[in-house]
Amino acid sequence: MAGKSFIARLCTKPEMRERMIELQAELKGLVFEHEPDALVYEFLQSEDDPDLFHVVATFRDEAAFEKHMHIDFHDRLVPGILECLAQDMELAFHASLG
Repeated sequence: MAGKSFIARLCTKPEMRERMIELQAELKGLVFEHEPDALVYEFLQSEDDPDLFHVVATFRDEAAFEKHMHIDFHDRLVPGILECLAQDMELAFHASLG
């Protein structure tokens, strides 16, 4: 069975950049601590644009992804992350093969 992955593109308001980094760092740490079926969770900052970030995540399966989307710390942190955005987040889903 294929895993479920997503790539999110996050363009942050310059004045909210550090807040975005703080929130995503906390989220990443909690994902690795509490979600063993989250195989990858990376938060990346563009080398060309300090206000452009990507999140790349892979979950063992759809159930692991659904758990991630409804876990208490996700619900607590994501509203703050969304407040940091200068434009809507772009989100693309992929099947993780192999």
